[in-house]
Amino acid sequence: MASVKRDFNAYLDAMNEITILLPLSYREAASASFTLSNGTTDIPLELVDITDVEDGLKLSCRFQGEFEFGTEYFLSGMNGIEADVEIRAVVRTTDFDEIFFYQGEDLGAICKDGYTTFKLWAPTAIQVKVKLFPPGGKFFELVKLSRGEKGVWSAELARDLEFYRYTFMVLVNHEWREAVDPYSVAASANTTHSVVAKLENTRVQPVQLPPFTHPVDAIIYETHIRDFTIHPDSGVSHKGLYIGAAETDANGADGKAAGLSYVKELGVTHVEFLPFNDFAGINELERTEYNWGYNPLLFNVPEGSYSTDPSDPYKRIVELKQMIEGFHSEGLRVIMDVVYNHVYIREQSPFEKIVPGYFFRFHSDGQPSDGTGVGNDIASERLMARKFIHDSVRYWVKEYNIDGIRMDLMGILDVETVNGIREICDSLKPSMIIIGEGWELNTPLPSSEKAAMRNQNLMPSIGQFNDQFRDSIKGSTFNLYERGYALGNGTYTDRAKEALAGSIGLFTDGKGVFNEPVQSVNYVEAHDNHTLWDKLEACLDNSGDLLKMKCHKLATSLVLLAQGVPFLHSGQEFFRTKGGIGNSYKEPDEVNQLDWERKIRHSENVRYIKGLIEIRKQLECFRYRSAEDIRINLKDLGLQHPLIGFHFNSGVDQEEIILIVNPTVYIHHITLPDGEWDVLADDLHAAIQPLRTITRDETAVLEPVSIMVLVKK
Repeated sequence: MASVKRDFNAYLDAMNEITILLPLSYREAASASFTLSNGTTDIPLELVDITDVEDGLKLSCRFQGEFEFGTEYFLSGMNGIEADVEIRAVVRTTDFDEIFFYQGEDLGAICKDGYTTFKLWAPTAIQVKVKLFPPGGKFFELVKLSRGEKGVWSAELARDLEFYRYTFMVLVNHEWREAVDPYSVAASANTTHSVVAKLENTRVQPVQLPPFTHPVDAIIYETHIRDFTIHPDSGVSHKGLYIGAAETDANGADGKAAGLSYVKELGVTHVEFLPFNDFAGINELERTEYNWGYNPLLFNVPEGSYSTDPSDPYKRIVELKQMIEGFHSEGLRVIMDVVYNHVYIREQSPFEKIVPGYFFRFHSDGQPSDGTGVGNDIASERLMARKFIHDSVRYWVKEYNIDGIRMDLMGILDVETVNGIREICDSLKPSMIIIGEGWELNTPLPSSEKAAMRNQNLMPSIGQFNDQFRDSIKGSTFNLYERGYALGNGTYTDRAKEALAGSIGLFTDGKGVFNEPVQSVNYVEAHDNHTLWDKLEACLDNSGDLLKMKCHKLATSLVLLAQGVPFLHSGQEFFRTKGGIGNSYKEPDEVNQLDWERKIRHSENVRYIKGLIEIRKQLECFRYRSAEDIRINLKDLGLQHPLIGFHFNSGVDQEEIILIVNPTVYIHHITLPDGEWDVLADDLHAAIQPLRTITRDETAVLEPVSIMVLVKK
């Protein structure tokens, strides 16, 4: 049906409510009756309220009967004035969600047994067509889809359309919109088209690792696929690419391991990659730009700029799978950074083009919310938005064999969606690590429903980045010049003590940030904001590099020896710098690359951090499983402020271990509990094999800005 002349605006805002906006010239018509019609049925409207608005009148009306979605409606009033009815806020109602929630697992394009099926959830559409392009062809054909239950449109073709490019043409609100398939699993270069794929033709033999024991046993190492190998001295052949990240024969300029082999030697358990799903910000064919990847386009398609051939829709799939299994072959697990909180540009997103207004949050005035700071917030609480997120997680776990998920801006999402992710992962791979940024963000979702730190008790199996740990140990992230405990600020001693004990309330009368240590992801540096070294350059600009390195080593040591889940930024172990740039999301390689020459220059610090990782992995006292274990086995030695001393009982034989921390620039002599104590770590050395023994008659000499780890003989 062709749209009629629009004399005014009319919107369906609830199942039986229409909002009419009349220009002032039609004031007389406001008191007259309006009729809702779809060409076969006429329904009178009941006027409920009239409000003066800028340049006109707002009429709130009701009607009896059922609005037939998938049919064009128009309103008519006195003197023959008419307007199309646009579907607006009704899509954000509970009634709409309940009526159109589709539970099927067959959305997208499926090519099998000589048939290709297309299915698209578009309940507000009047017509839907799929636009098909043969491989390498410029001409296309249009195929109409039929509307079925729950607003799902489908077409089954008795043809094998593998490698066909396609888009959907959707007629909604009297406008044809062209969109890629949000359920795409393959795409053309630069996301111009979705691609029909047979995933069985992209299989890579999976490497089955044994189930991971417990999240606190993890040591997470965060990196970016391009950063990881793009440096000239990375020793990698395929620099900046999926397959380059998985090369195991890379050596730096010193002839020693770089890349994957180096990370394996370091001793971490999980490598977390910044987003590798399809994102904006890089021309995939030219690859001259840089981007972190937080501009999501297609959530279930790998990013093409990391592929050897972005024009081949299968290359990126196969090479990403090869990368993941390459890490698995070395005993390392892969965490995927996911960005389900927003899209790159809302208006250009297939979600918004296909079902306008549904997948995003809006304020009461109709304006889109922006808690993410990038222009839109995904409405994860809506049933089909939640379903998409859950379907996506399930897809990545099953198809790509990932081992963990890191949720960007998790506080935008709702608790039920996040717990659903945990349930899906538990059903598929129970030992998966799930962590997220539980920041409190300004999005129109009740505070009690946000997946934020304040609601950690509602998400007991989700790790959250502990900003209190971060800011207590290094100082405020948002005040570059503020120093934390490891940088010599003794006013943070009590907060640091609580942070090292897992932030469970051990030193704050039971009022902890978290209930259990598994929820606390401990870090002082990540991809965003200034690196720790760059913060030290600002805070201690008048000090020499020796003090800066000691402070840096101390902060990193506390990350590795604290209760909870330790998180390291790649290169942190060799004082990574971005030249003082805090937000480097689109800076060039020279700023963001992992500098493998710096690894050589600071090999002694690398050796030290490697030793601490070994100590953490061997001594369970640094990774107690529960808050109860911490309360029973961790005792405060009551050392002189601002020193911190913990006494641990560990293992079935109750082995005694001591951790002492000195953030000052002075030497301290510490009287140890009775007995002889083996030193595993001091200011210069760290290893599971004892360095020396302190006898009963000696005191422990604690060097400036350092730690000691001691085990009773």
